[in-house]
Amino acid sequence: MEGTTEIINTLASFIQGGGFFMFVILGVWGFGLAIAIERFKKLSKTFDVDGPSFMNEIQRYVLSNDIQGAIRVCSGSVAALPRVLKSGLKRANQGSEQIQNALDATALEVVPKVELRLGYMQLVANVLTLFGLLGTIQGLIASFSAVAAADPAQKAELLAKGIATAMNTTALGLFAAITVMVLHAWLNAKAEKIVNEVDEYSVKLLDLLGTKEQVQE
Repeated sequence: MEGTTEIINTLASFIQGGGFFMFVILGVWGFGLAIAIERFKKLSKTFDVDGPSFMNEIQRYVLSNDIQGAIRVCSGSVAALPRVLKSGLKRANQGSEQIQNALDATALEVVPKVELRLGYMQLVANVLTLFGLLGTIQGLIASFSAVAAADPAQKAELLAKGIATAMNTTALGLFAAITVMVLHAWLNAKAEKIVNEVDEYSVKLLDLLGTKEQVQE
């Protein structure tokens, strides 16, 4: 209990020692983390699916000439890949061009939702770095201004306080920016994996439906 209280007091002193820009950095950092949490939930639980396993299941239905069964499988999920494949399966009795148009149209609708707000995280990381730098400049200006007008006995204390303000904002700004950048990289890779699977399995479905038509002929 005492250890926890000591940590909290240390953090409070660290934040207060950094001045106004520490609270700005914390606010922007919280905004970036909120985006990261929302995107994590969407990309992990809503838009993502096990692509190879899902495509194998769809392939079994298509090869057994049960297109409606394949459509039902796609309807049971709100993930990006099933939504795109479902649009192609609905036109399975039409030509390859119509199937391709349906797949492309749905992909154009789904992909922006997968990549939504990820660009903001990169902006947040840059803003955090800049606010850390701005806090550093403010601390240095305040320290040198105070030293110039202070008594000789107080100069060391005022200079140390100003430098502490500068270093605290730099440290928090860089730490916050690094965490947001790491989260952005991971989430961006997750989104890229989903988009790549949509592209890959859309082509495979188109080829599968074309092969099926040739066999029937």
